[in-house]
Amino acid sequence: MDQTVTVFRKNKFQEIRVGVREFKGNDLIDIRTWTMTQGSDEMVPTAKGVSLNIHLLPELKKSLEEVEKVLKENKMIS
Repeated sequence: MDQTVTVFRKNKFQEIRVGVREFKGNDLIDIRTWTMTQGSDEMVPTAKGVSLNIHLLPELKKSLEEVEKVLKENKMIS
């Protein structure tokens, strides 16, 4: 499977793509920065990102929930 699930802007020239990928027989959650190529509107993946085995999804979700909790406690988000 090779599917981008969501995309959001990082800045004027970059975006973050989150998806599910297969690499060397492993199913992965891929969170990666994509950037515009110079002189073009085409987006290409960068080395900046992380790929996690899909079995680590519960740990990733738990970690993001903890980050959200800390941000709320420090009134950085509502």
